[in-house]
Amino acid sequence: MTEEIRVQASSGNVFADLGLENADELLVKAELARKISSIISKQKMTQTEVAELLRIDESKLSALINGKLSSFSTVGLFRFLNALGRDVEIVVKTKPKSRSQARTRVVSA
Repeated sequence: MTEEIRVQASSGNVFADLGLENADELLVKAELARKISSIISKQKMTQTEVAELLRIDESKLSALINGKLSSFSTVGLFRFLNALGRDVEIVVKTKPKSRSQARTRVVSA
């Protein structure tokens, strides 16, 4: 006897799929943190060096890298990206008619 596995298609935002409040903001913060972690890995910096550059203590840096983002604001994550030598651009545009709702997302160039 095999048990049927039920699969549900994602909306593209796991936080919305889980029914969490502020799902768009949570997704943006997660994507920004992922980008920050990627930059840190590519630059092969120590946690001490990165924490000093970002002006946070190592425990906060560890939280950031591990996706514990409740104590970080979106603006703070933008500041971290700037400190890591990255420009942050915010573009506001009209949503396509093909989509029922507008969305917020992070796009890397």
